[in-house]
Amino acid sequence: MIADRIIEHGTLSTDGDRASVEVRMPWYRALPGSCIAGATLAIDGVEAPAESLRWRMNGREFTFGELVDATDEWWFPSDSAVLSGDVAVATEAAEHEVSVQLTLYIPYIIIGDGETLHIEERDTKSMPARKAVAA
Repeated sequence: MIADRIIEHGTLSTDGDRASVEVRMPWYRALPGSCIAGATLAIDGVEAPAESLRWRMNGREFTFGELVDATDEWWFPSDSAVLSGDVAVATEAAEHEVSVQLTLYIPYIIIGDGETLHIEERDTKSMPARKAVAA
Protein backbone atom coordinates (compact mmCIF):
# COMPACT_ATOMS: atom_id res chain seq x y z
CA MET A 1 0.00 0.00 0.00
CA ILE A 2 2.75 2.48 0.94
CA ALA A 3 5.68 0.26 0.00
CA ASP A 4 8.09 2.98 -1.13
CA ARG A 5 8.21 4.37 2.42
CA ILE A 6 8.97 1.19 4.36
CA ILE A 7 12.72 1.80 4.69
CA GLU A 8 13.77 5.03 6.40
CA HIS A 9 16.51 6.43 4.20
CA GLY A 10 19.91 6.84 5.88
CA THR A 11 19.21 4.48 8.81
CA LEU A 12 21.38 1.49 7.86
CA SER A 13 23.75 0.80 10.75
CA THR A 14 26.23 -1.98 11.47
CA ASP A 15 27.57 -3.56 14.62
CA GLY A 16 30.07 -6.26 13.70
CA ASP A 17 28.27 -8.82 11.52
CA ARG A 18 24.84 -7.43 12.46
CA ALA A 19 22.96 -4.81 10.47
CA SER A 20 19.81 -2.86 11.25
CA VAL A 21 17.52 -0.45 9.49
CA GLU A 22 14.52 1.61 10.57
CA VAL A 23 11.23 0.70 8.93
CA ARG A 24 7.82 2.33 8.70
CA MET A 25 4.45 0.68 8.44
CA PRO A 26 3.01 0.29 4.94
CA TRP A 27 -0.53 0.68 6.30
CA TYR A 28 -2.62 3.65 7.38
CA ARG A 29 -3.78 2.45 10.82
CA ALA A 30 -1.97 1.21 13.92
CA LEU A 31 -1.56 -2.54 14.32
CA PRO A 32 -0.75 -4.66 17.37
CA GLY A 33 2.60 -6.46 17.33
CA SER A 34 0.77 -9.75 16.85
CA CYS A 35 -0.14 -8.59 13.33
CA ILE A 36 3.51 -8.31 12.28
CA ALA A 37 3.79 -11.75 10.74
CA GLY A 38 7.33 -11.61 9.41
CA ALA A 39 10.06 -9.77 7.56
CA THR A 40 13.20 -10.26 5.54
CA LEU A 41 16.31 -8.10 5.50
CA ALA A 42 18.91 -8.21 2.74
CA ILE A 43 22.00 -6.06 2.28
CA ASP A 44 23.69 -6.03 -1.13
CA GLY A 45 21.73 -9.16 -2.09
CA VAL A 46 22.71 -11.18 1.02
CA GLU A 47 19.71 -12.09 3.16
CA ALA A 48 19.95 -12.27 6.94
CA PRO A 49 19.04 -15.73 8.29
CA ALA A 50 15.43 -15.79 9.47
CA GLU A 51 16.40 -17.02 12.95
CA SER A 52 18.69 -13.99 13.45
CA LEU A 53 16.02 -11.38 12.72
CA ARG A 54 14.86 -9.13 15.55
CA TRP A 55 12.14 -6.49 15.65
CA ARG A 56 12.42 -3.51 18.02
CA MET A 57 9.56 -1.14 18.76
CA ASN A 58 8.45 0.83 21.78
CA GLY A 59 11.81 0.18 23.43
CA ARG A 60 11.40 -3.63 23.36
CA GLU A 61 13.04 -6.23 21.12
CA PHE A 62 11.22 -9.30 19.82
CA THR A 63 11.77 -12.36 17.68
CA PHE A 64 8.95 -12.89 15.20
CA GLY A 65 7.84 -15.87 17.30
CA GLU A 66 7.47 -13.57 20.30
CA LEU A 67 5.46 -11.03 18.30
CA VAL A 68 2.67 -13.59 17.82
CA ASP A 69 1.52 -12.90 21.40
CA ALA A 70 2.40 -9.18 21.50
CA THR A 71 -1.15 -7.86 21.54
CA ASP A 72 -0.21 -5.17 24.08
CA GLU A 73 2.48 -3.57 21.85
CA TRP A 74 1.27 -1.34 19.04
CA TRP A 75 3.02 -0.12 15.91
CA PHE A 76 1.74 3.27 14.80
CA PRO A 77 2.08 4.69 11.27
CA SER A 78 4.04 7.66 12.64
CA ASP A 79 6.60 5.45 14.45
CA SER A 80 9.67 3.69 13.11
CA ALA A 81 10.55 0.17 14.18
CA VAL A 82 14.02 -1.34 13.85
CA LEU A 83 14.60 -4.55 11.88
CA SER A 84 17.98 -6.19 12.48
CA GLY A 85 19.70 -9.39 11.48
CA ASP A 86 23.01 -11.17 11.08
CA VAL A 87 24.31 -9.93 7.75
CA ALA A 88 27.77 -8.49 7.21
CA VAL A 89 28.03 -5.16 5.43
CA ALA A 90 31.10 -4.60 3.27
CA THR A 91 32.91 -1.57 4.68
CA GLU A 92 34.58 -0.62 1.40
CA ALA A 93 31.31 0.15 -0.38
CA ALA A 94 30.03 3.72 -0.20
CA GLU A 95 26.40 2.73 -0.89
CA HIS A 96 24.54 -0.45 -0.03
CA GLU A 97 21.36 -1.86 -1.46
CA VAL A 98 18.98 -2.47 1.44
CA SER A 99 15.88 -4.59 0.85
CA VAL A 100 13.09 -5.25 3.35
CA GLN A 101 9.94 -7.29 2.92
CA LEU A 102 7.17 -7.09 5.51
CA THR A 103 4.18 -9.37 6.01
CA LEU A 104 1.33 -7.92 8.05
CA TYR A 105 -2.08 -9.27 9.02
CA ILE A 106 -4.94 -6.77 9.00
CA PRO A 107 -7.26 -8.13 11.70
CA TYR A 108 -10.34 -6.08 10.90
CA ILE A 109 -10.54 -6.99 7.20
CA ILE A 110 -12.06 -10.45 6.76
CA ILE A 111 -11.51 -11.93 3.31
CA GLY A 112 -13.54 -15.11 3.72
CA ASP A 113 -13.96 -18.20 5.89
CA GLY A 114 -12.66 -16.31 8.92
CA GLU A 115 -9.36 -15.42 7.26
CA THR A 116 -7.98 -11.94 7.69
CA LEU A 117 -6.25 -9.95 5.00
CA HIS A 118 -2.49 -10.21 4.90
CA ILE A 119 -0.28 -7.90 2.93
CA GLU A 120 3.27 -8.41 1.76
CA GLU A 121 5.18 -5.29 0.79
CA ARG A 122 8.79 -4.82 -0.28
CA ASP A 123 11.03 -1.76 -0.42
CA THR A 124 14.60 -1.39 -1.67
CA LYS A 125 16.81 1.65 -1.20
CA SER A 126 20.49 2.52 -1.60
CA MET A 127 22.24 4.21 1.30
CA PRO A 128 25.53 4.40 3.19
CA ALA A 129 26.09 2.40 6.36
CA ARG A 130 27.13 3.88 9.67
CA LYS A 131 28.57 2.14 12.70
CA ALA A 132 26.09 1.61 15.52
CA VAL A 133 26.59 3.81 18.57
CA ALA A 134 26.75 1.94 21.89
CA ALA A 135 23.74 2.72 24.05
